[in-house]
Amino acid sequence: MKPTRWVPLVAIAAIAMAVGWVLVDLVERVAGRILGVPWLAAVALWVLALGVLGWTVLSRGRLSRKPVSGAATVGVQRPAPPMPPLVAARTAALALAASRTGVLIGGFYLGIALGLIGVRDTPTGASSMAAAVAGVLACAVLVGAALWLESLCRLRDGDDKP
Repeated sequence: MKPTRWVPLVAIAAIAMAVGWVLVDLVERVAGRILGVPWLAAVALWVLALGVLGWTVLSRGRLSRKPVSGAATVGVQRPAPPMPPLVAARTAALALAASRTGVLIGGFYLGIALGLIGVRDTPTGASSMAAAVAGVLACAVLVGAALWLESLCRLRDGDDKP
C-alpha cells in the first residue's frame, strides 16, 4: 500500500465541492427553496472525526513502539506492547478510508456552504450554512487524524523483521 498523496485528495475535494455548489443552485432553481443541511450530519461527522482521532492517540504508542510511562511504577519507562499485525493492517485501512471519506464529504459541504453565501441572511440559509461549515471543520479534523494515523502505520526500515 502506497502512502496517500495530496493530489488525489485535492482532486476528490474539488469535484465534490463542484457537485455541492451545483446542487445548491439546482435545488434553488427547480424547487424554489434553499437547500437544508441538517445539524445531525455535522454532529455525526464530529463523532466520526473524534473517534478516528481517539484511535490515533490511543494507538500511537503501540504503532511507533515508543516507551510509555508505567502506571504501576512511577517514573519507569516500558515499551508499549506491539499492535498485532492484523489490527495494524485494519488500522491502516481505516486511515486510508477515513482520509478519502473526509475529503469527499468535506468538499461536498464546502461547496454547499459556498453556494449558500447568497442566502445567508435568511434563517434557513444561515442555519444550513452554519451546519455545512461545522461539517467541513469536522471533515478537516477527520482528514488530519486519518493522515496522522496513516503515517504511524508506515513501516520504517527494519520494522518488518521480528
